Amino acid sequence: MSPKKKAPSNRRRAAVSIREVARRARVSIATVSRTVNGISSVDPDLAKRVWKAVAEVGYVPNTQARALVSGRSRILGLIVSEITNPFFPELVQEFENLAVAQGYEVMIGSTNYDPVRTESLIQRMLQRSVDGVAVMTFGIEEEQVQKLVEHEFPLVFVDAGPELPNIRVLKVNYAQGIREAVQHLAALGHRQIAFISGPLRMRTAVTRRDAFRKSMAELGLNVPDASIVEGDHTMEGGKAAMERLLALAELPTAVICSNDMTAIGVLHALDETTHQVPRDISVVGFDDIHLAQFMLPPLTTVQMSCRELAAAAVQGLRAGIEPNHPKAAQREWPIATRLVVRRSTDFPRGSLPARRTPAARRRNGVAAK
Repeated sequence: MSPKKKAPSNRRRAAVSIREVARRARVSIATVSRTVNGISSVDPDLAKRVWKAVAEVGYVPNTQARALVSGRSRILGLIVSEITNPFFPELVQEFENLAVAQGYEVMIGSTNYDPVRTESLIQRMLQRSVDGVAVMTFGIEEEQVQKLVEHEFPLVFVDAGPELPNIRVLKVNYAQGIREAVQHLAALGHRQIAFISGPLRMRTAVTRRDAFRKSMAELGLNVPDASIVEGDHTMEGGKAAMERLLALAELPTAVICSNDMTAIGVLHALDETTHQVPRDISVVGFDDIHLAQFMLPPLTTVQMSCRELAAAAVQGLRAGIEPNHPKAAQREWPIATRLVVRRSTDFPRGSLPARRTPAARRRNGVAAK
């Protein structure tokens, strides 16, 4: 039995050159370079031979050298607010999947709403010469963003950004989803609807609160000041905000929350009382994180698709990076929202429809037909 050939060591793999790939694939060095850099003009049959040779010899392209030659690192920066909120890991995963599939690496950082940390993160991205940055956070300061703007990086922001040539903005239609939530509750018969906002220092929190007020006004529904409570987009903040609403002389029949983490905190606050969801209080979230459908009861929420946000962010960056991108002239990327109805909303307590539902009849000792 002939001895098995040893697999190339890591040292050997590191020493493999582009010339060896070209020789094995029987193509020029230029063809190998164009293939591994994802240039689409390479003949498909030649590209197939190149990739076969790359796999056989264990060639690993030197990304730093490629960046020096091409002037591009093929790295996209992604800045998010906090990794502890399940919305952002879902967004990161979608963004990375899409970017890698399109030939880019991703450098990720979370600010945790800390200006010092944000400053350090931006500095690292500048040092790595990323090709562009998606700023998918709502707490970043304008002067920090200015450092990226001054370097003429393609940038993508959520909701609003500086009026400059290489800036693109993802315009989330908060009003659409919140209007659907208010109309859904109103159609069930709710009139006393409360709202728990995010931190009002954030532009998006103010936008969602104002969308709630406008949607209520459109239906002629009054919103007492005490029915709008400021939260902090965390479960703990949602719990504390709901405890404030529970202390009101007149308890609302429904609560709309500025995000799902707040809504989960509301569910926990109510679980510690005799009030049940949705029998006594209906609850609506915002974001539609994966966890929302597994809550008890499953959470009715406004969906803001992570995949749609990530796809728009990647395309927006590519539009700023690649001169011949078909959407290079596009400056705004609309992001739709929509209500997803689950089991945390129902008719308001004490209403005739609520008393007539099968679940209500069972609670009242009446056999359901």
